[in-house]
Amino acid sequence: MIKMVPLAQIDPQAVESLLDRAFGTDRRARTAYRIRGGTDPIAELSFAAVREDGALAGTIQCWPVSLLCDEGGAIPLNMVGPVAVEPEWQQEGIGRALMERMLAAVPDCRTPGCDALMLIGDPEYYERFFGFTAERTGRWRLPGPFEPRRLLARGCNVPDCAGMLGPRIRQAA
Repeated sequence: MIKMVPLAQIDPQAVESLLDRAFGTDRRARTAYRIRGGTDPIAELSFAAVREDGALAGTIQCWPVSLLCDEGGAIPLNMVGPVAVEPEWQQEGIGRALMERMLAAVPDCRTPGCDALMLIGDPEYYERFFGFTAERTGRWRLPGPFEPRRLLARGCNVPDCAGMLGPRIRQAA
């Protein structure tokens, strides 16, 4: 039995260790880390899957990002991922359950960008099960290498402009 809890209840070092096991210790060099650099996960959309014995089985994090449109304006989006599952427990539906839990929280989300989610992932999986597509992401640029077919989004306010995706960092008043 898996229990879903807010990620904030989990020791951050346990999360980092899980991410290293799931994605490798070189994971920080990936483009996704540049997109969300300098931001903190969105607490209301970030969860952990915990087994009955208390072991951390998986996590999902979401991050505040923005698309800076070439014609002007910054559109808030929330970046989904990483979705990490302990390697020995992969293929047991934990990642899918984490995605479903996060998506169930979206209607009550107060963070800007909850109506425009994006991720970098397998289009065959994320479109089939969760409705993410590359329909409006074709003119987006990222701060590093990526496969355009894997840049996916969903939501009523996903922008269809050309622009650069990057972290949404609060500006001092």
